[in-house]
Amino acid sequence: MLQTLPSLRLTGATILRDGALQQRSIAFSEGRITRGPLPEVDLTGYLILPGIIDLHGDAFERHISPRPSAPFALQTGLRATDRDAAANGITTAWLAQSWSWEGGTRGPDFALSLMQALSDYRARDALTDLRLQIRCETHTVETEARLVEAVRHFGIDYVVFNDHLDEAEHMLAARPEEFHFWAKRLGRTSETHRAALLTAQRQRREVPRYLCRLAEQFDALGVTYGSHDDPDGETRETFSMIGAKICEFPTARPAAALARAVGDPILMGAPNVVRGGSQAGNIAATELIRAGLCDALVSDYYYPALAQAAFQLADDGLLPLAAAWDMISSRPAHILRLHDRGRLDPGLRADMVVIDPSTRAIEATISGGRITHLAGEAAHRFTCVPHRAAMAAE
Repeated sequence: MLQTLPSLRLTGATILRDGALQQRSIAFSEGRITRGPLPEVDLTGYLILPGIIDLHGDAFERHISPRPSAPFALQTGLRATDRDAAANGITTAWLAQSWSWEGGTRGPDFALSLMQALSDYRARDALTDLRLQIRCETHTVETEARLVEAVRHFGIDYVVFNDHLDEAEHMLAARPEEFHFWAKRLGRTSETHRAALLTAQRQRREVPRYLCRLAEQFDALGVTYGSHDDPDGETRETFSMIGAKICEFPTARPAAALARAVGDPILMGAPNVVRGGSQAGNIAATELIRAGLCDALVSDYYYPALAQAAFQLADDGLLPLAAAWDMISSRPAHILRLHDRGRLDPGLRADMVVIDPSTRAIEATISGGRITHLAGEAAHRFTCVPHRAAMAAE
């Protein structure tokens, strides 16, 4: 059973609190931030920032299947994902799993297996608060009952709608060799994959009613939902009207502008910031941030990019570090209604990261009062405390 740290006060560091970086101490006990005199750990010279909250990441796919033909056990992949997240300062993370007509690792059968594996892993081994986001392809009408039951049974709290059918149709017509590789990667022949595509195409007229039914049921279950890769304002408006309020990865400025006009939160990928643009050729995240059209950043496919993006936004003068860090901590918490985390306030979960500002290396991650990652000089300082701290990662 994982144990929380003994009650401690971290002193000497620069801490992000009340929207500003301040020289002050922070204490925690029984997994919560608290006040009062407690045994001290001297972290002079370090930054202490709120734990990172990642609303969308698919890096877990490479831990489960490092190569398309070489999958590992789901528990092995989840354990590696968990440690990867913790080492990069993440204390809460949604794993973005597809629910698609594509089948294979993107299909409902695999999604259900992952939900069960994650449920088992969370109950026993988890360092990070790992959750699952369903990326639901819109042309999956025949799976409605299975999807809603899965959401109910596994307590799924976040769903986004995708519609990549046009992209698939274009690939089949213009780049058949890529379509063949795509099918092979998912364990299908080109013919089988083409048949699945045709079946999805025949559902077009049913999709609007299907999405409305899902929206109604998600509302009843308290699920937060949104859409992914909105290409234009009309698409975003359509999703917003059925209650899919989160605008995740808008591919063009009009989609983000519409989201802002109606008050829908906008998420962009941190790798887009770090790399200076979208790897898919879509709009640059920094362009939207500069225009006030981005609320939060997510890992997308690379956990280290989250902290890197916050520092880069500060270095480039787009945002102060405190505001940039809010985009990966307090703002995601607000968007997903996690009122117990995202800030370093008394009474909230003791979720925080300890960073060496000279190297920007994350040397400690504390999640719910447990050390989930510890390295460098910070490791020496923590382990020199009387009544040596028990590490969750042991």
